[in-house]
Amino acid sequence: MNDATTGSVIVLRGRCVVGGTAEGEALVTTQAISGWGGIDSRTGTIVETRHELRGVSFAGKVLVFPGAKGSSGWSNAFHLTRSMGVAPAAMLFNDMSAKIALGAVATRAPAVTDFDQNPLAVIVTGDWVRVDADQGIVEVHKKSVAGVARQPAPVAPQETP
Repeated sequence: MNDATTGSVIVLRGRCVVGGTAEGEALVTTQAISGWGGIDSRTGTIVETRHELRGVSFAGKVLVFPGAKGSSGWSNAFHLTRSMGVAPAAMLFNDMSAKIALGAVATRAPAVTDFDQNPLAVIVTGDWVRVDADQGIVEVHKKSVAGVARQPAPVAPQETP
């Protein structure tokens, strides 16, 4: 394995919210996600009008995002994605709240927070991510374009819900 800060593999360490292991392609957003009314629970697609990922499905992806916004319906909306078979493979987020914790538990997807590095500054959409939530370890296998590692987009300031 490469050094934690150089090479094609980056290792993040965080705190387990929901245990388990998963891996998949990363889907990254710098915007918080609204569950109730912000996602289509039948398809796992973000439908929030002004969201940067509007029209994109997180089904089977490792969803990397700052946190949840909106009502307590967040957990129900994400629970329905699990019921419909379109839940994220895993969730990595920065801002822990009761609604996101309950949503992660209801989704049953491995989830990690409280990282030693900001995942929004390290992971980009398309990277391959392995999550061992039980150990709080996230391996980021950087996707490269024509042999050149892609750089993460700058992190935009977060709005207060």
